[in-house]
Amino acid sequence: MEKKDAVIIFGASSLGKAALEIFESNGMVAYGFLDDTKALHGTEINNVTVLGSTDDDTYLKLIGASCDAFIASDEPKLREGLTKMLHERRQTQAVNAIHSTASIAHSASIGHGNFINGAAVISSNAEVGSHCLIHTGAIIDFEAVVEDFVQIGAGAIINAGAKIEKGAFIGTGAVIIGGITIGKNARVGAGSVVIAPVKDKETVFGNPAQAMKA
Repeated sequence: MEKKDAVIIFGASSLGKAALEIFESNGMVAYGFLDDTKALHGTEINNVTVLGSTDDDTYLKLIGASCDAFIASDEPKLREGLTKMLHERRQTQAVNAIHSTASIAHSASIGHGNFINGAAVISSNAEVGSHCLIHTGAIIDFEAVVEDFVQIGAGAIINAGAKIEKGAFIGTGAVIIGGITIGKNARVGAGSVVIAPVKDKETVFGNPAQAMKA
């Protein structure tokens, strides 16, 4: 996809504001926000207007033609729904929002629609899918794999060769030991140290991390 000079940001929450700062610092112009909270419509965030709802075709028709799009939501179902809409209605993909202080190895691979905040590190031969949220100072070590729609909290460490499967959530400051697999839609609590595989949809917490009882 050819990169445009302007972007429409889906979501005017804190994540949207952070994405705005990243795009502006990288020399891109934010055309505006789209958000489904009607009370925000017509308001401004750092001099950028909340134009309307996320399904407003007046603005959607600009995406792919004169603007890129970025989805700024930490709700997985909403991110997936908006991603599907962009595919079906605009035949396009969301762009990455990568902070200028993030460090990404040349041999690493990254998909599209990712939010990668300041001081994050993605090491050699690591793989990051699409629509992930990688927060401030998170580390994805060499040859680790992060699948689509994963959220990694600030300061979390995904050690070498670990695999984080689709939709998983890794809390702030958590540590995933090298070679461990975190299953699909699993959740790892903040500050946890994971030394054993985590099953799909399982929630673990502690040091060492233990499964939480339902």
